[in-house]
Amino acid sequence: MRRKKTTARSDGRPTSQPKPRPGACRFSLSCIRDAKGEPTAAGDDSHVRLTLQMPEDDVECFAFALVYVLGLLSFHDGRPRGYSGRFFEDDDEWRADDMLRHMEFRRGCLHFYADYVRGRCVKTTVEVTSHGIVTVETVNRGEAALRWVDKLKGKNFLRAVE
Repeated sequence: MRRKKTTARSDGRPTSQPKPRPGACRFSLSCIRDAKGEPTAAGDDSHVRLTLQMPEDDVECFAFALVYVLGLLSFHDGRPRGYSGRFFEDDDEWRADDMLRHMEFRRGCLHFYADYVRGRCVKTTVEVTSHGIVTVETVNRGEAALRWVDKLKGKNFLRAVE
């Protein structure tokens, strides 16, 4: 019977995975390269398109996580519109299968688009290129996408009232 070879860490416990390189798993959304908002055809809401830049080295580690978080924020802010109210549950949660169901690899980019998810108007597209260019588009969501990026950068929206 052959035993699996493992190496010991400095604390004596066996390791089964290589140590990550220092700084290998950091994430930063360095800047908003472009932000455009236009009224929808009906004129009652807006179409927002953001172009963001993430470090090219982070794409491999963080593209799926970024898409998941943007989908989560969109789902969380989403409310029913019209007939979709029949399927809306206020305490519903975003799940990994929600993201994966709407994800595909298109034209060399990771592409996510969700219209309505369980009664919520999501109407969000996220596209991530291998060069770190992230495009976020929303329709009928006002300027919510700008708030999502601010949340990702760690900005607080609520302050203590004294």
